[in-house]
Amino acid sequence: MITSSNIVLTGASSGIGLEVLKLISKGEGNKILAVSRTAEEKLSGFADNVIPFNCDIGSAEGVDAVFKKADEVFGGKKIDIFYANAGFPYYEEFNYTDWDRVKSMFDTNTLSPIYTYAKYREHLDGREGILAYTVSAIGQMAMPGYAIYSATKFALHGFQQAIRLEKPDNIQLTCLYPVATDTNFFKVANKIPFEKPFPVQKSDIVARKMIAGIEKKKKSVSPSPLFALSKVLMGVCPPVRTVYWKLETNKLNRFKEKLKSLNK
Repeated sequence: MITSSNIVLTGASSGIGLEVLKLISKGEGNKILAVSRTAEEKLSGFADNVIPFNCDIGSAEGVDAVFKKADEVFGGKKIDIFYANAGFPYYEEFNYTDWDRVKSMFDTNTLSPIYTYAKYREHLDGREGILAYTVSAIGQMAMPGYAIYSATKFALHGFQQAIRLEKPDNIQLTCLYPVATDTNFFKVANKIPFEKPFPVQKSDIVARKMIAGIEKKKKSVSPSPLFALSKVLMGVCPPVRTVYWKLETNKLNRFKEKLKSLNK
């Protein structure tokens, strides 16, 4: 159990973030700045050691505001753990021209956690601290229907891989690679219901494994044993991946047909 820590958690009001918040709020001596665009509405009265803070972290100004607020609520003491968990998906066929729509996802899912690393390194100034990212299994294997989301997570995966080679020893970096998680992720991805990718995990299981990974100073956490096994299997026998992709592409095709029928 994480205890006696000043913690910043983004994406704290739903999904994996909310489950993580439930766990760390029980740690004795913890003080948590819980960040999301709707934190103050959804987390009001959550726990005495949780300070909700409404903020969109999809810009440099937003991330700066989080660090400024953390300095205020933690009384100028260091942030022991910064968990950059916020992110969002689209589920769609990428068949349109819309620069801003694509950029908004990269701003939140990729540029924000990259900028957070730079800010956190500066904030620590040689002191020990933990930076955690939710990357996603989709950052290691792209999926049909999630072209832009996959791209944002592949970029974040590449960044964390490279930054490990140059980061100072005082920063522990732990990255989470969940498969599809049973949260409001799918409602955000598209308002029209669609078939979930296989497999799907419960968010509370993912949260517990991530907390354990941080405590054990793991570099990466893969909550799904099935995904870990499938990576090995697909490496040894690539046709397995081809079959899996075909099944998931069929789901996208059925979704496209559903859209056509709704638009008639």
